[in-house]
Amino acid sequence: MRLRKAERHHAEERPQTQGDPGLAVELRGVRRQYGRGAGAVHALAGVDLALARGTFTAVMGPSGSGKSTFLQCAAGLDRPTSGSVWLGGTEITGMNENQLTELRRSRLGFVFQAFNLLPSLTVEQNVLLPMRLAGRRQDRRRAASVLTQVGLADKARRRPGELSGGQQQRVAVARALVTSPDVVFADEPTGALDTGTAAEVLGLLRHAVDSLGGTVVMVTHDPVAAAWADRVLFLADGTFADSLERGSAEQIAQRMALLTARSARTGALAGAAA
Repeated sequence: MRLRKAERHHAEERPQTQGDPGLAVELRGVRRQYGRGAGAVHALAGVDLALARGTFTAVMGPSGSGKSTFLQCAAGLDRPTSGSVWLGGTEITGMNENQLTELRRSRLGFVFQAFNLLPSLTVEQNVLLPMRLAGRRQDRRRAASVLTQVGLADKARRRPGELSGGQQQRVAVARALVTSPDVVFADEPTGALDTGTAAEVLGLLRHAVDSLGGTVVMVTHDPVAAAWADRVLFLADGTFADSLERGSAEQIAQRMALLTARSARTGALAGAAA
């Protein structure tokens, strides 16, 4: 998304404040509005969040709660209407598109539900792609190391079409980790996988935090997946309405049921008032 010239000028002139380098992700008063007037949609309605380095956070919420918008704003894929976003103590809100692209290539990792591997490239080439796009030397030893970590050392020369869905997602995890990013953002990473394969992928994300010192922020609808996280944050109507530390899948499902029911009641009341 491009900013108009006046908006870019305003962003560049904003006074710079300091972020906390001990935090991997920080959002301050983030709002994201689509449209204007009576038809405006407030996807994020003032989000404040601070996530320490070396943590695994899951974000859940009813449909339309703002989960995807939160992830896109936190990862620099979308710009908030107001507020500020910080990654590793660096404010990204006023960055231009080239700066954001460089940031995403060098300091962030992404894992998506659809894998997003290039079918014409080998597994090794897919893993090395972030380095290639960033103009960095393609470190084949590093690629071999992360492929070993995800159990695919013997698949480096295969094409994605020759792998199972679970193996392709493990390649995506390796690609996300190859640059040793500050944060890995995962958007429904197990949505297309069976239960056993999903557990393998979640175990890899957990390993990236516990053994490699990484930080993972994962959006998911699955309480079983969320139970792998240190903390679950629950979004409703564009704000964080609840949280749960080290919850079981059953506890997370119960919280989600309560939150969904509450959101449904709120929506019904709002509809009646309109």
